[in-house]
Amino acid sequence: MTETVGDYVLRRLRDWGVELVFGYPGDGINGLISAFGEADNQPKFVQSRHEEMSAFQAVGYAKFSGAVGVCMATSGPGAIHLLNGLYDAKLDHVPVVAIVGQTARSAMGGSYQQEIDLQALLKDVASEYLVEVNVAQQLPNALDRAFRTAQSRRVPTALIIPADLQEQEYVPPQHAFKQVPSSPPSTPRTVPLPPEDEIARAAELINAGNRVAILAGQGARNATEELMRVADITGAGVAKALLGKDVLSDELPYVTGAIGLLGTRPSYELMRDCDTLLIVGSNLPYSQFFPDFGQARAVQIDIDGSAIGMRYPTEVNLVGEAKATLRSLLPLLERKTDTSWRETVERNVADWWATLRDQAMLDADPVNPMRVVHELSERIPEDALVTADSGSSTNWYARNLRMRGRMRGSLSGTLATMGAGVPYAIGAKFAYPDRPAVALVGDGAMQMNGLTELATIARYWRQWQDPRLVVCVFNNHDLNQVTWELRAMGGAPKFEESQSLPEVPYAEFARLVGLDGMTVDDPTDLGRAWDAALTADRPTVLDVHCDPELPPIPPHATFDQVKSMTEALLKGDPNAWHVLTQGVKTKAQEVLPSAR
Repeated sequence: MTETVGDYVLRRLRDWGVELVFGYPGDGINGLISAFGEADNQPKFVQSRHEEMSAFQAVGYAKFSGAVGVCMATSGPGAIHLLNGLYDAKLDHVPVVAIVGQTARSAMGGSYQQEIDLQALLKDVASEYLVEVNVAQQLPNALDRAFRTAQSRRVPTALIIPADLQEQEYVPPQHAFKQVPSSPPSTPRTVPLPPEDEIARAAELINAGNRVAILAGQGARNATEELMRVADITGAGVAKALLGKDVLSDELPYVTGAIGLLGTRPSYELMRDCDTLLIVGSNLPYSQFFPDFGQARAVQIDIDGSAIGMRYPTEVNLVGEAKATLRSLLPLLERKTDTSWRETVERNVADWWATLRDQAMLDADPVNPMRVVHELSERIPEDALVTADSGSSTNWYARNLRMRGRMRGSLSGTLATMGAGVPYAIGAKFAYPDRPAVALVGDGAMQMNGLTELATIARYWRQWQDPRLVVCVFNNHDLNQVTWELRAMGGAPKFEESQSLPEVPYAEFARLVGLDGMTVDDPTDLGRAWDAALTADRPTVLDVHCDPELPPIPPHATFDQVKSMTEALLKGDPNAWHVLTQGVKTKAQEVLPSAR
């Protein structure tokens, strides 16, 4: 039987080891969809409820698996819907290949239905590689370059294939003028290393320091053992960028937790007091959370030379893969004999975890959102996959969840888009169908798109060896992060018309689509609810009714932020008194040891 262009695309995807394509059908990709049928659904087509969710699922799959995520959409509106997920991939440096349909070639330029300029649409998000395939002979080179570019540069790439071409006979490129061949799919691994003299300079700088701090990001994920050895020799404390939350276990006494807007007090203190900084695989954008300029001498390690020296004035810049570079650095490091710095770091960390515990146990109306994650942290399996959405619940993921064992976690870090938590968890489950997953999601994000993706979970969960996927909804009827930003950054009171959310029975909805669902409005029931959800025989939604007035203010809040919040309350915030009392109780746990 004649092999069509659509058939060839799927064959080449299989050659690349692609097992899953996240997508949504449409007539702009009919030739590709029919090829899935001819290929007995190999690779597997995973149908979301919306193309944006397909892109997020591909990003989540790529983040957790380390493989290239693949998403597919029809022309026009389908391609437009992919954009948010593809930008999420671009900003978090995630390899994703998008395959998009286009109007038939004979109709292009005729203002045909669903015809838009896809190259103009995608040229920014897929700036590293974007191509429209107009003859079959282009295909091998175009598709292979899309994969090789996505892999090597950790970016999204895009392939546009007109609808009529998909149904035509595939003809390979010839050994002829103006035809370009390609080589068989392969994934060559390169391990770039900095020059030896630069590594020696870095060691000399670190050895000269007395108070060493390490900032680890997602680029250090494969260098856990090396980071621990460097911290041991240098007596360093280690702070983690939010995308690197799973790089090191929070059970290590010198790991200070998250840094930045959602960071911890010991991470703030680590940067405030250090005299030497080693940045490994992080491009944290908030320079105000680094040491004061001139305070610390700094070394940065990153595989991407364009990211070096962007956030802090570093003296030695090592362009190389984190694991190999740290291995080369380790023999040159001198063990610190003065342990006072490490002892201070560990004491700060221990005090902070005690503070978080006490804050989580504060009374609230009805449930303290910090306690939701605290109770999860006490019982989460050591191989769990955790995703978080964007909103006030992200604060509690960042600060209160203790990573340990083989736990993995991620979220939309740089784009910080709402709506990624549930589709990320679906992508994670397809990456590791034998491991439990937990999605921590605000009610705003859940109403935005999480509810519809419960239907996707209901469709596929029986295909996973481990059926556990817990979606925890922080239900406070408020777009809470923005409410607090209005108060703390703008000095404006909560504006009910924009901030308040309608009531939705999330647990009941889950049960309607065949999942389990539990509603929790009593904090003493939280532990039992988590136990039940984490041992259930199917995915479960926890609808937790949370107090919206527990402040997600960071422990290093500036005077101006506190002043702005106070002004907002005085201007007539509808919940001013409750906000004030909850804020005072929460902050008291940080500044008054006797309160514990």
